[in-house]
Amino acid sequence: MPPVEGTPIWFELDAADPDAAQSFYEAVADWRVAPSPMPEHGGYRIAEADGAPVAGIRRSMPEAPGLPGWTVYLATRDVDALASRAVDLGGRIRFGPVDIPHVGRFALVSDPQGVVFALMAPANPAESRAFGPVPLGAERTRGHGVWIELATPEPEAALAFYGALFGWEKLGAMPMGDGGEYAFIGRGDLRPGAVMSSAATGAPARWNWYIHVADIDAALATVRASGGTVLQGPDPIPGGSYSANIADPAGHRLGLAGPRHSS
Repeated sequence: MPPVEGTPIWFELDAADPDAAQSFYEAVADWRVAPSPMPEHGGYRIAEADGAPVAGIRRSMPEAPGLPGWTVYLATRDVDALASRAVDLGGRIRFGPVDIPHVGRFALVSDPQGVVFALMAPANPAESRAFGPVPLGAERTRGHGVWIELATPEPEAALAFYGALFGWEKLGAMPMGDGGEYAFIGRGDLRPGAVMSSAATGAPARWNWYIHVADIDAALATVRASGGTVLQGPDPIPGGSYSANIADPAGHRLGLAGPRHSS
């Protein structure tokens, strides 16, 4: 069965040094990273958690699409139609749509505020296991994406854009004081994440994603020991877990979420 429109189905790191990135994320996220078995993928590396593919690492190339750092892939049944719709709504097509052998069809696009994300129609109709939304009680989500988060200079305009694109609605919000509000997004049973103001919070305008880790304090200690930086947290989140934002040794940002066993 195809994933619901707008479901996060893949996460991809554009890395200048894939070897260093692999070493860092294997330590922090407890991933197993190996080259794709398909030669036509050109050395693309696939990260697995519990035997399920959850993310990819590719070497930065001037001629290749994408921006340095992490890209969030969102599912659609028709990449071409949705990419065209994104343009109609004020966005841009950065690359594609093109087919990836044995994987699916994708396009790299940006919203009207310039934030980049990818659209993908997977070749395999089976449900992707890259994303397992919160709550974090189930061990099956460890090492998987569990939350996505958009920091944007214009939250209301972004909510309108993604609402028109995927049918997402604003499902309540949490006040953050001077940081504005943290607006939850979703449609039906899909509740993938939230939108916040980059202008009010000082966060870079981008799509962020959070990996479920077994112990947030242990993971942050590994981040520091592996040459990364803890940018924020750990902070409590609903359900008894904690979240943090980090940068890997190359400066690429992402989030971690998990329980706290040391306190």
